[in-house]
Amino acid sequence: MKATIKPAVIAALLATSALSVLAQPAGPGPAPEGAPGMQRPDPEHHERMRERMKEHMARRAAELKAKLKLGPEQEGAWNAYVGAMKPAATPPPMPKREDIAKLSTPERLDKMRDMRKQRDAEFDRRDAATRSFYGALNVDQRKIFDEQTLRPMHEGREGAGPR
Repeated sequence: MKATIKPAVIAALLATSALSVLAQPAGPGPAPEGAPGMQRPDPEHHERMRERMKEHMARRAAELKAKLKLGPEQEGAWNAYVGAMKPAATPPPMPKREDIAKLSTPERLDKMRDMRKQRDAEFDRRDAATRSFYGALNVDQRKIFDEQTLRPMHEGREGAGPR
């Protein structure tokens, strides 16, 4: 008799705990069309962010240039380097979710591969410009450049310490 009661009690406990989970509110449903939330930022917000990033990059470039104490013969290499580091005037458009949903899985994979190739090409362009500029620096300037460009990603953000 005891052997049948124990499994029955365990089954009852599991069933009640499962029911309590199902009784929880489902949370908010999908946001109505045009409502704020997990959507692309409006174009004005995006433009403000791009302007802030441009200002930040210009300030960092000016600080780096001052620390490197470049000679006149290095100005051309510097200008080429800074020009290559600038983001594209108009970034490639992100595909819309609705458009992606219409694609089959192999087509989506092809689309992602194409986007990755574009990012890789941009990285390769910046890589070449950095290597070219680095080659124009003397030993002391290279040390400074190495120190100044070795910033951890997300430095200065809360909770972005080592993991």
